[in-house]
Parts: sequence; C-alpha cells; structure tokens
Amino acid sequence: MNKMDLIDHVAGEMEMSRAAANRAVDTIIGGITKALKKGEEVRITGFGTFAVKKRAAGKGRNPATGEAIRIPASKNARFKAGATLKAAINKGR
Repeated sequence: MNKMDLIDHVAGEMEMSRAAANRAVDTIIGGITKALKKGEEVRITGFGTFAVKKRAAGKGRNPATGEAIRIPASKNARFKAGATLKAAINKGR
C-alpha cells in the first residue's frame, strides 16, 4: 500500500472526498514528523510507537574504490509495533 492507496482507503471508509482524505493523511504524517523532529515519542495505542534513535559515527569503506570513509552520526525514525498490531498480523498462523 502506498500513500495514494491509503488516501483512497480513508476516503472510502470515512465517506469523504479524496482531497479531504489527502489533507487528513498529510496532517497525521505532519504531526508525527513534527513530534519526532522535537525528539518526542509518538505512541498510538493498539498500533505502535514511533521514536527517534541516534546512530553513532562510524567507519565504512567505499565499495567502488576501497577507500576508508567516515560515516557521520545521524538520527533515524524507528517504529515498534504494538501488541494489538502484532496479534492482528500473526492471527491465523
């Protein structure tokens, strides 16, 4: 499922226009992004938790030249599925 599929799903389930569903999806994504940029955790009960993880700087190697390179420290978004989501995915295994 991509973003357009999600927008179509929201529009169909909520009986709203695709434009309104697009604004709703963009608002949710924007809210999650804004909270993560502040370093906050986003917990959606029954779904999961979005959080920011820090990655330390490290050393790597350029595969084309074999030259050693420095990989800078960075922050990455992580998602951990909640118990309800895990149960729904694993149901009927």
